Amino acid sequence: MVRVLSGEEEWIGKQVVDIAFHLHKKLGPGLLEKVYESCFCYELNKRDIPHSVQLKVPIMYDGVMFEEGLRLDLLVGDLVVVELKAQEIYHPVWEAQLLSYLRLSNKRLGYIINFTVPLIKDGIKRMVL
Repeated sequence: MVRVLSGEEEWIGKQVVDIAFHLHKKLGPGLLEKVYESCFCYELNKRDIPHSVQLKVPIMYDGVMFEEGLRLDLLVGDLVVVELKAQEIYHPVWEAQLLSYLRLSNKRLGYIINFTVPLIKDGIKRMVL
């Protein structure tokens, strides 16, 4: 089944990918995740795109709210979840985590961006719920 996203979700998604390409070109691979996160937020600010960093999302389970639920690296425009990585080895569990994050935060579009790759296009995974 093809999932149709809103124009705003698609626009934010394009901005996220553009920023990832820009940062990778300027900084290259091999830095700490926190450096990429700070620079990513700087680029979002330059583009006047609202975002939240290290956003805590409570989890409702069995009618009980758990505040220590999960933490999103970035929530961009209150619509798109972005998980930033700086790892040499890609872990498939990241995809399962992102799908869980999307489901639990009621968002539909998410990205895993791993900056520790020679070509950033190989480090970007887009996922739609």
